[in-house]
Amino acid sequence: MVGVDVFYNPYDPVVNDDPYPVYARLRREAPIYHNTELGFWALSRHADVAAALTDSALLSSDHGPVLDAGAFGPQARTFLSFVAMDPPEHTRMRATISRGFTPRRVAALEPMIRQIARGYVEEAVERGTFDFARDIAAKLPLDVISELVGVPPSERAGVRRRMAPMLGADPGGQIAEEGIKSVISLADYYRQIITERRAAPRDDLVSVLVADEELTDEDIVAFLFLLIGAGAETTTHLLGAAWFWAWRNPDQRAAAFGGAIPRWVEESLRYDTPAQGVARRLTRATEWHGTRVPADAKMWLLIGSANRDEGVFPDPDAYDLERDTGRAISFGAGRHFCLGGPLARLEARVTLEELTKAVAPGYDIDAAGITRTTHGNIRGMTRLPTTVKPA
Repeated sequence: MVGVDVFYNPYDPVVNDDPYPVYARLRREAPIYHNTELGFWALSRHADVAAALTDSALLSSDHGPVLDAGAFGPQARTFLSFVAMDPPEHTRMRATISRGFTPRRVAALEPMIRQIARGYVEEAVERGTFDFARDIAAKLPLDVISELVGVPPSERAGVRRRMAPMLGADPGGQIAEEGIKSVISLADYYRQIITERRAAPRDDLVSVLVADEELTDEDIVAFLFLLIGAGAETTTHLLGAAWFWAWRNPDQRAAAFGGAIPRWVEESLRYDTPAQGVARRLTRATEWHGTRVPADAKMWLLIGSANRDEGVFPDPDAYDLERDTGRAISFGAGRHFCLGGPLARLEARVTLEELTKAVAPGYDIDAAGITRTTHGNIRGMTRLPTTVKPA
């Protein structure tokens, strides 16, 4: 819908701080929105986004899911693995990778996740004041992924250090020169693990991947980077959202600390979705809401807006652990439904269980010290100063 009096730029600091009022206007006034400066078209209503996510023939993933300049294009698969592919390539590679994420494998990770979570929670409670985002939410999922990959515990801090520049890319998706060197060194480290697993397989994800003779070392390295970049960030920001919004809503915090942890996870996913949107390439000219969008347009599917659609979720701007979140699309839908969604839910549930056992409900957050991510796809907090008392 062109010419309406609403402006949406996902990189605008004001929008980034709280995009939901803008999303509400988009749903109401511009359900198909064109940002001519950045060159994308956005869908914001739940019905449109949900339908688009499942129509891989109309909306191709071959340019990747990332809106950032320089990231969207035919080269995306080099860095984003199978999420930048369509069938049949996507189908085959996803089938291989899914062997590492079977329900049995994911469930078997719970004791390890709990041990990691308990260690970080105990350290934080002992200090009393700490950064929830950096000291718990960012560390745990990277350690879990390292466990999946087969990185020894003694080397996990090094993996986190090398990965930090990539997770802190600027709004244009650029990484400083030193960061590039760090990421290259991590790629070399993963190649070393791949070589070791080809010679002597173990019971880990890399061994599952090297068993597929069609996957090259570079295919596997690309997937491991995707696993960290997408999988770790999702869980990190889910935990941050749950912690922050429970603090802002004391009645809901009481329910969460009273045992409603699965509902705490699901409402946090809906209310402040970590993956705010995914990009797609439109394969043929299509009309939405009276506006014709040309073939090859960059489409931006606003999951964060769809999860606040008042037509699906009554009183959507209320944080309510009792609501029905069954139609939330926080992990996408269709062929590209997030393979790591069950693992992210498990990590969040276990970590929040450990927190509610160790921390008194009346924790405090220094709102003035919060900093947020600055890129369009992911929403979350990179600093979340917290003060707790032991339970």
